[in-house]
Amino acid sequence: MNVYFYTKTGCPLCDKGLAIVKEVQKEKPFNIIERDIYENDDWLLEYQIRIPVVEDENGSVLDEGIISYTTLIEKVHKKFT
Repeated sequence: MNVYFYTKTGCPLCDKGLAIVKEVQKEKPFNIIERDIYENDDWLLEYQIRIPVVEDENGSVLDEGIISYTTLIEKVHKKFT
Protein backbone atom coordinates (compact mmCIF):
# COMPACT_ATOMS: atom_id res chain seq x y z
CA MET A 1 0.00 0.00 0.00
CA ASN A 2 1.14 3.53 -0.80
CA VAL A 3 0.76 6.85 0.93
CA TYR A 4 1.45 10.00 -1.07
CA PHE A 5 3.15 12.89 0.71
CA TYR A 6 2.84 16.21 -1.11
CA THR A 7 5.63 18.59 -0.21
CA LYS A 8 8.08 21.17 -1.53
CA THR A 9 11.74 21.88 -0.94
CA GLY A 10 12.52 24.23 1.94
CA CYS A 11 9.28 23.63 3.83
CA PRO A 12 9.94 23.14 7.57
CA LEU A 13 6.30 22.18 8.18
CA CYS A 14 6.67 19.48 5.52
CA ASP A 15 9.85 18.17 7.17
CA LYS A 16 8.01 17.84 10.49
CA GLY A 17 5.04 16.23 8.76
CA LEU A 18 7.22 13.68 6.98
CA ALA A 19 8.83 12.73 10.29
CA ILE A 20 5.35 12.02 11.70
CA VAL A 21 4.38 9.98 8.64
CA LYS A 22 7.55 7.91 9.12
CA GLU A 23 6.63 7.31 12.77
CA VAL A 24 3.19 6.06 11.73
CA GLN A 25 4.86 3.88 9.08
CA LYS A 26 6.78 2.05 11.82
CA GLU A 27 3.49 0.95 13.37
CA LYS A 28 1.60 0.16 10.17
CA PRO A 29 3.97 -0.49 7.23
CA PHE A 30 3.25 1.30 3.95
CA ASN A 31 5.24 2.93 1.17
CA ILE A 32 5.75 6.68 1.33
CA ILE A 33 5.87 8.31 -2.08
CA GLU A 34 7.00 11.91 -1.85
CA ARG A 35 5.67 14.29 -4.47
CA ASP A 36 7.14 17.76 -4.89
CA ILE A 37 4.26 20.01 -5.91
CA TYR A 38 6.57 21.99 -8.20
CA GLU A 39 7.09 18.93 -10.41
CA ASN A 40 3.46 18.83 -11.60
CA ASP A 41 1.16 21.77 -12.41
CA ASP A 42 -1.93 19.91 -11.19
CA TRP A 43 -0.31 19.19 -7.82
CA LEU A 44 0.78 22.81 -7.54
CA LEU A 45 -2.75 24.09 -8.20
CA GLU A 46 -4.35 21.58 -5.82
CA TYR A 47 -1.92 21.65 -2.88
CA GLN A 48 -0.02 24.94 -3.02
CA ILE A 49 -1.37 26.44 0.21
CA ARG A 50 -2.32 23.13 1.83
CA ILE A 51 1.05 21.32 2.04
CA PRO A 52 2.04 19.05 3.50
CA VAL A 53 -0.78 16.77 2.40
CA VAL A 54 -0.96 13.02 3.05
CA GLU A 55 -3.21 10.98 0.76
CA ASP A 56 -4.00 7.31 0.36
CA GLU A 57 -3.91 5.44 -2.96
CA ASN A 58 -7.49 6.47 -3.73
CA GLY A 59 -6.79 10.19 -3.36
CA SER A 60 -8.46 10.52 0.04
CA VAL A 61 -6.73 13.07 2.25
CA LEU A 62 -5.55 11.49 5.49
CA ASP A 63 -4.19 14.73 6.94
CA GLU A 64 -2.85 18.09 5.81
CA GLY A 65 -1.20 21.24 7.10
CA ILE A 66 0.00 20.51 10.61
CA ILE A 67 0.17 16.72 10.46
CA SER A 68 -1.11 15.04 13.61
CA TYR A 69 0.25 11.66 14.66
CA THR A 70 -3.07 10.81 16.35
CA THR A 71 -5.19 11.74 13.35
CA LEU A 72 -2.92 10.00 10.90
CA ILE A 73 -2.57 6.74 12.85
CA GLU A 74 -6.35 6.50 13.26
CA LYS A 75 -7.00 7.03 9.56
CA VAL A 76 -4.21 4.70 8.47
CA HIS A 77 -5.56 1.93 10.71
CA LYS A 78 -9.05 2.41 9.26
CA LYS A 79 -7.87 2.53 5.63
CA PHE A 80 -5.29 -0.23 5.72
CA THR A 81 -6.86 -2.86 7.96
